[in-house]
Amino acid sequence: QVRLAESGGGVVQAGGSLRLSCVASGDTICIAYMGWYRQAPGKERELVATITVSGTTNYAPSAKGRFTISRDSAKNTMFLQMNNLRPEDTGVYHCNSVRLSSAWCTDLDMDTWGKGTLVTVSS
Repeated sequence: QVRLAESGGGVVQAGGSLRLSCVASGDTICIAYMGWYRQAPGKERELVATITVSGTTNYAPSAKGRFTISRDSAKNTMFLQMNNLRPEDTGVYHCNSVRLSSAWCTDLDMDTWGKGTLVTVSS
């Protein structure tokens, strides 16, 4: 199984920055792409950004231009650099991975989720 561990959350004032990290372990060879999701209190979890193993990135409209998703393949680590943070960015940020359809990976769960790291942006 793939295991994910997030870190880097904290409290920051509006306009500030945070850098989140997600370390993947276990069957990391089976990861097709990874992403960051967030969930604000009382709201559904929403996509923030994704990145494939080849480096292709996608962003939610609210994140585009302010957030940057990246990875360090050698260290099996994904990052989310968040700049110009807004109060509406507040939430629990979860790391996610999706597995390949390769035969040697199909015994794994399709999705793996980290436990999350809390980001609080004060106004």
